[in-house]
This record gives sequence, C-alpha cells and structure tokens, in this order.
Amino acid sequence: MGNKYLDTSLLDKAIVFAVKAHADTERRGKGFPYIVHPMEAVEIVATMTPDQELLAAAILHDTVEDTDVTADDIRAEFGDRVASVVISESDEIVAGVSEEDSWRGRKQAAIDRLAKASLESKMVALGDKLSNMRAICRDYMEIGDELWSRFHAPGGKADHEWHYRGLAASLSELENYSAYREFVSLIDRVFK
Repeated sequence: MGNKYLDTSLLDKAIVFAVKAHADTERRGKGFPYIVHPMEAVEIVATMTPDQELLAAAILHDTVEDTDVTADDIRAEFGDRVASVVISESDEIVAGVSEEDSWRGRKQAAIDRLAKASLESKMVALGDKLSNMRAICRDYMEIGDELWSRFHAPGGKADHEWHYRGLAASLSELENYSAYREFVSLIDRVFK
C-alpha cells in the first residue's frame, strides 16, 4: 500500500536525550514539564521538513542554553550538523551581567544571527519562536499585561514587541510556510 519505512532513530534518540536533559524542569510559570515546549517545536518544524537531523535539533534546541549539556555533548551524540543548528539557537550569556541588563543586547544578537542563518536553522528557530508566541498569546488572553512581569525584559511589552517583530523580519525567508504566517498573525494579535 505504499507504506514507506521512516527511520526516526536519530529523532527518537534526541527525544530521550532532551527528556533527560530537561528532567524536573518546569516551563516558566506554567506548572508543566519543560519538555512540552521542545516537543511542540518539533511538531512545528515537522510541518516544514521531514529532515530527521533538523527535527533532532528542534527537540534539542534549548539543551545547551538551559541545561548542563554542552555543544560538544550534542556534537558527540548527534553530529556536527545538529550541533551547529542547536548552537545557532542558543543565546550567548554575558558573564557578570544580569539577564535583565543583557536582555536587549542578547536579543539583538539573536535577531542578527538569525537574519544570516541557513534556511534549516531558520526552520528550527521558527519552531521555537512559534511555540513561544503561542504560549505568550494564550497567556496574554488570560492575564493581560501582567504577563510581561514573568520575563527579564526591562521594557516589558514594548521590548517583547520589538524582539518578536525583529524575529519575524529575520525569518521572513519562511513566509511561504503556514507556521510563519501563524507566527506573524499571533504577533499582530498580541501587539495590536
């Protein structure tokens, strides 16, 4: 009947790895396991590509930034391509500067990095950013401007609007994908 075998062994391994890396971690202010976010990011990326390395990078996208996992760990387990995409998704932490004080600089660097990134890195980034924007939209509809106090952006809602509109511009190469159109639509809905 045309059933074609799909080798998901790399993705399966990445899912197990990410579940262990994010174990006992809660999604900020949500009350549910952090791994739910990377799982949603994978689902979004899968709407754009079946590439198992990109799907693995999507599930692993926050491991280097948010856990004890290093880029070398990702490279050793999943190869150079997956590691490269994960690294491109990781914020650069500024030593000796608070998250709030470094927020705008880190976000501008991420926007600039994304503008120059490969199409495949942009797909993984869109999976992450759309998942975040879905959560922001849900929470904003529920609690309004109180939402912005959960984050480290010193300028609250205005900073978030600047950041997400900058991300949308950097990701505009993906405008033909429904995930990108949903992303822009949610930005417009929250920051109308």
